Amino acid sequence: MDWMWYVLILTGAYLLGSIPTAVWIGRLFFGLDIRDHGSKNAGATNTIRVLGFKAGIPVLIVDVLKGFLAVKLITLLPEAPVTPEGYVRLQLLLGILSVVGHIFPVFAGFRGGKGVATMTGILIALHPIITLICAGVFFLTLFLSRYVSLSSILAGVSYPVLVIFVFRTPLLSMIIFSILIAVVLILTHQKNIGRLIRNEESKADFLLPRKKR
Repeated sequence: MDWMWYVLILTGAYLLGSIPTAVWIGRLFFGLDIRDHGSKNAGATNTIRVLGFKAGIPVLIVDVLKGFLAVKLITLLPEAPVTPEGYVRLQLLLGILSVVGHIFPVFAGFRGGKGVATMTGILIALHPIITLICAGVFFLTLFLSRYVSLSSILAGVSYPVLVIFVFRTPLLSMIIFSILIAVVLILTHQKNIGRLIRNEESKADFLLPRKKR
């Protein structure tokens, strides 16, 4: 039955997102729970901060793949939605479920990361060109400010601007989704925003170290 295929791929998307890459790598190779160290976030940035690039880069790659592959699960359906709007809506739902899984992973006590890397994977699957531009915004902001949180927020806010005003996407679902990305990133970074306002946010010098004079 068709509905069983939908249940399978939707469940699969959540379970893909639930793979707690940072937590598992921290426990298996370093004997620690990354959520008890650094920013206490189970993501690539905190993994790099606490454990270094050798641990952080694999976390980043897998977390991006989680979102990308979740969207691509739609190809497993015997009969995918015919209309562009219906097809994109199902892709978005699969992607959103993977982010929910990353933030609330069933395999790690429902304590995960913020979902930025997984969201990036979704965006690559949906619109690689816009994602590349947003990545440019992220790295430029990071280079100038050294704040990962600010870079993530500005890249996220750039996405709906590009979708709506630059590429003029006609699909209502994509427009709504792009706006939700910006809103979710702002909501999940509320503490970071507070620290930025108070000038208490930690700079990511471990990512882009400055040369000693």
